[in-house]
Amino acid sequence: MPHHLMNLRHVPDDEADEIRDLFEAHDVPYYETPPSRWGISMGGFWVHDPDQAERARALLAEYQRERQHTQRQAYAQARHAGRVVGVWQRFRQRPVTMLAVCLAVVVIAALTLAPYLTL
Repeated sequence: MPHHLMNLRHVPDDEADEIRDLFEAHDVPYYETPPSRWGISMGGFWVHDPDQAERARALLAEYQRERQHTQRQAYAQARHAGRVVGVWQRFRQRPVTMLAVCLAVVVIAALTLAPYLTL
């Protein structure tokens, strides 16, 4: 029976490539199913053998710890350098767009809640 190792929905291409390289470097016989275009099927990495699945999960856990650490460091450096834009900076850069988005959110919320509020 196949063992699902990792969901590929919303996984960046560079991370998927690194995981493929990781499995190939450690001789883990895996196969991959791609996620569907419309989000119906999740896609993922799979292994048939239970022993290989445990080994692959351990490799993935270590890889994800390292990736989390490096991504957090990259975010902290970008934030320190001022490359991370917050809500207030976006509002100052594009006030009309931000006001339009806020108005759209209010209209959608009002249309969604109107039937319940008029009971």
